Amino acid sequence: MIRVPLGTLVRDADSHDLLREILHPGDQVVAARGGRGGIGNAHSREGPLEGSPGESRRLTLELKLLADVGIVGMPNAGKSTLLTQISRARPKVAAFPFTTTSPILGLVTLPDEGRLVAVDVPGLIEGAHRGRGLGLDFLRHIERTRLLVHLVDMAGVDGRDPLEDYRTLNKELAAYHPLVAAKPQILVANKMDCPGAKENLARFRKKVRREILPISAKEGKGVSELLKAMAKTLKKLKTE
Repeated sequence: MIRVPLGTLVRDADSHDLLREILHPGDQVVAARGGRGGIGNAHSREGPLEGSPGESRRLTLELKLLADVGIVGMPNAGKSTLLTQISRARPKVAAFPFTTTSPILGLVTLPDEGRLVAVDVPGLIEGAHRGRGLGLDFLRHIERTRLLVHLVDMAGVDGRDPLEDYRTLNKELAAYHPLVAAKPQILVANKMDCPGAKENLARFRKKVRREILPISAKEGKGVSELLKAMAKTLKKLKTE
């Protein structure tokens, strides 16, 4: 018997068939059955009766993180900076894309004294659903989240268009799996402390007619309002 973390997918390595998804403590999967045991020399007058060999199978173990909230966005949108603000996680933060190369978990304390686990998903790019930029490795970690915090670099620091980034990421989520795209989202306009962010946000609001929370993850402005929105949304989802 081997023990694996919760959230592990057990697959046949050759056929890639899913054998079991380990979601709850005590979940088990029989990957290969043992053979018939022999009875031994002492119990046989005609000589030893040997057993039969058991089954053998190669397995692939695939871990999907279990988190309440997934922080998603294009590269350098400020996801790691936000996670640093709202939790004790200390991911590497730098002013260039793809600083985060693996998902980072953080324990977040909410205003109502509740807690949740948030995962900082490395920056997604166009073509992520086809594996570009290790997109498939990252996207699978938000499958089980209940809520997505969609971070948009509203200042366009890298010369990016905030509206195009927003649309591209949503397209990637839909192309990966419709259920992932259908998850509730809190739309966050980040880097509001940077030049040009206010003007970009005004143009953004005209095209995206939904609630937008402006914040500066770097300076911590608007983060408390975001935490309140996260707590309210998760409470509503739990009730539903």
